[in-house]
Parts: sequence; structure tokens; C-alpha cells
Amino acid sequence: MENGKKFILLGFGNLPELQILFFFLFLVIYVVTMAANMLIVALVLADQHLHTPMYFFLGNLSCLEISYTSTILPRLLASLLTGNRTISVSQCIIQFYCFALLLTTECYLLTVMSFDRYLAICKPLHYVTCMNGRFCIQLAAGSWISSFILITILISLVSQLAFCGPNEIDHFFCDLTPVIKLSCSNTSLVTLVILIFSSIDTVPPFLLTLTSYAYIISTILRIPSTTGRQKAFSTCSSHLIVVTIFYMTLITVYMLPNTGALRAPNKVFSVLYTVLTPLINPLIYSLRNKEVKEALRRALQKCRL
Repeated sequence: MENGKKFILLGFGNLPELQILFFFLFLVIYVVTMAANMLIVALVLADQHLHTPMYFFLGNLSCLEISYTSTILPRLLASLLTGNRTISVSQCIIQFYCFALLLTTECYLLTVMSFDRYLAICKPLHYVTCMNGRFCIQLAAGSWISSFILITILISLVSQLAFCGPNEIDHFFCDLTPVIKLSCSNTSLVTLVILIFSSIDTVPPFLLTLTSYAYIISTILRIPSTTGRQKAFSTCSSHLIVVTIFYMTLITVYMLPNTGALRAPNKVFSVLYTVLTPLINPLIYSLRNKEVKEALRRALQKCRL
């Protein structure tokens, strides 16, 4: 890996007349995403009523999304504002390493969260004994450690590649697939490892999540109260839609061949899981919840005193 070589992130440079519009759009999204996720983290830490397994995982999810959004959007905003799209090879690899580690951890954490809801709704008598504090920490730590091992192996292979040809990346961040296309080394091993790890990181978690929600929805449909059934079904269906979009875009980008026909859609799909998902998740998972609204009301009352 040549430390002196520079890449050029083309981003949305093919639409020069929209650069300022993109800047303000992504700036608003970034500010709202950070504010919403930081609010959730603060509420979960400060309010005793939210010291439960579900909100422990939701707090972890918000921390992840604060971090991985911040690995991409500040640099994108700077390039849109200044027009400077260059990035060194080492900075590019570091950006992808941080992003991939956080994104992979989120894939596992979403599966853990669906398992938590499965136990709470389908096995309520076993929930308190199964989902204790120690087990919650083990599940969260397992998500981080598994991701760290996989992504470190992948990045160690990528760091050995040589880049001596074209230097333009048709993307708005250092995603791995367009980067390795610029290498003049043999990339067959790296490409194979990407496919294997992408399969491990997306397909099993997605299938486990779908299975959990299938059991949850089956249990919800047996609730006698029509109002309770509708409310629970609305909540779970919105969770399932967001999770499905998240996993399907990842599977499309990282597991399907990156042909010319898919290159432009892939950039749009990347916006979905890197920019819009961290914006939507706090609204879908947390800020609609009665307990979070109550915690926010209590926090505001304390601020007035």
C-alpha cells in the first residue's frame, strides 16, 4: 500500500449544479441524526426507567450510528463545500475499516435486538431470567468482538494491495468494492474473502431476524385485544420494514456483481444504509416508544426546575 498515493472520491461530482443542495441536505440529515441518537443515549443513561435490556441495546445501536455516520458524512460535507475530493490511500483504508467494523457490529446487534423482542413477547416467563445484565453485555460484546475479528482480517489483506493505476473512486466514501478495482495486485483472494464475510455478516443475521419477527407476529395475532394487537403489529411491522431495507441494500451492494448496470443504483443503496438508516432508526425504534416519551418529559421537567 503506497502511503503517498492519493485517491479522488468522485462522490456526486457528475451533478455539479446540485453540490450546494446536496451539502445542505446532508448537513440537515447529519445534524438531526446526531441529535436524535445522542438524545437516546443520554436518556438511556440518565433515566432509571430505561435501564432494561431493550433500551440497553437501543442505546448501543444509537452509539453505533453516531460513530459510523461520523466516519462518512463530515468528510462528504467538506468535499461538497470545498470541492476537494482527494484522500490518501491510508486514510481511505482507515475510513473503510472504521465504517465496516461499526456496520458489521450493527448487523449483529439488530439480530440481538430481534432476539430480545422474541423472548419478551413469545417467552415472557423466561425473559427476566434469560435476558439478565450479564447476558446482555455478553451479547453486545460478542457483536463487537466478532466484527473486529472479521474486519481486521479483511483489512490486513487489503493493506497488502498495491495501487499504481487509476485513482478515481466512483463513490462518496471509501467503500471496498470500488477501491480494490483500482489495485494493480491480484485481488482474487480479497474478492473471495469479501464475498464470504459479506455472506456471514448479512444473510444469517437477516434470516435470524426474519425468523424472530415471524414468531413475534404470530404471537401478536393471538392477542385478544384488537387495539393491543394493532398497536403491537404496527410497531413490529415498522421494525421489520426498516431492517429488511437495511439488510437487502447491504446484500445488493456487497454480494451481487458490481456491474455497470448496478453501479449507479449501488450509490443510492449506499445512501440508504449509511445516511438514511441512522436517521430513521431512532424514530422507528425509540422516539415512538411510550417509555422514551415519558423519560423525555421527565428530563424536560428537571431542566425547568
